[in-house]
Amino acid sequence: MSSVMGLLEERERAARQRVDALQAELREAEAVWERFVIARETVGEVLVESRGGEDVAPFVVAGERPVQVSQAVPGSVVPHWEEGLAPAVLAPDYQRIMDALACGNGMPGEAMDCRQLAVALGLEPVPAKVEGVRSKAKRLTVRGWPAEQRPRLFSVPVGRGGGS
Repeated sequence: MSSVMGLLEERERAARQRVDALQAELREAEAVWERFVIARETVGEVLVESRGGEDVAPFVVAGERPVQVSQAVPGSVVPHWEEGLAPAVLAPDYQRIMDALACGNGMPGEAMDCRQLAVALGLEPVPAKVEGVRSKAKRLTVRGWPAEQRPRLFSVPVGRGGGS
């Protein structure tokens, strides 16, 4: 006859194996989800570029006069940085990246790599999350928001930081 402790250990082992299997399934699902997010963003960029290079800015044009929108909506196009343009025109994910870069590692303007940036955004530093942050940081850099001092090392030039 099995002891009570033996039965408990057996059930504990079974529960641990189930938890491990579920965690592995969750990691796989997150990786798939992250690939779809990146694919959607890439398709959005391609569609914008197919309009003859016209960038769809996150502000309304009324009678040839741009009117600044107080907040961008998630999924909106990242505008090219211009003098006087605040991070508030960016979609929320991009605003968070600019805010994190503006604060740096405790020193304003200090450069951060994508892993540090992911952690500063409250994300786990797993490859899928870091790649999503890298993709967004690169998109911001191409449009003139942060600077890429060295490959995969981003910082915010003075005057372009957070505080959205």
